[in-house]
Amino acid sequence: MRMKKITDEVFYADQDIVEVSKEDIEFLKKKALQNERKRCRLCTHKDVNDKVHEMIIVHTKDTYVRPHKHLDKSEAFHIIEGEADVVILDDDGTVRKVISMGEYSSGKNFYYRLSEPFYHTLLIKSDIIVFHEATKGPFSKDDTLFAQWSPEEGDISAQRKFIKELEKSIKNH
Repeated sequence: MRMKKITDEVFYADQDIVEVSKEDIEFLKKKALQNERKRCRLCTHKDVNDKVHEMIIVHTKDTYVRPHKHLDKSEAFHIIEGEADVVILDDDGTVRKVISMGEYSSGKNFYYRLSEPFYHTLLIKSDIIVFHEATKGPFSKDDTLFAQWSPEEGDISAQRKFIKELEKSIKNH
């Protein structure tokens, strides 16, 4: 597949008919392992202005997904490879629901759709997770709200502490 590099983390499919192969996934995994935030995505939509955004996303176990919610958008998520817990949180950070997810053959949930603006995050259980995500476009940073009670990206120590507390809260949930 032809891809256009936007950043070390973001590539766009550069063709009218998009087909994703195992080799493409392996390329994305390699790129995720090489960059600072340990993630990579292939956007299969044409650009940020498209009405539907579909992405193949790779995160490593070390990827921090800051709790966030989307305004006026739904999100659909389908696991291709790996396992993760999707944690849905109330506005105060209280765990509302945990969705244990894995690829289809794992017997776990492999798909979810979030239609309401709940805070959510990922706790990645496998070394790498590959998933397909679809959401409404066009993309605007203002449509995503990050939880003020969660650490910002870059503060590794605070992130680790936050994740440990979240995992403890899930066990008690």
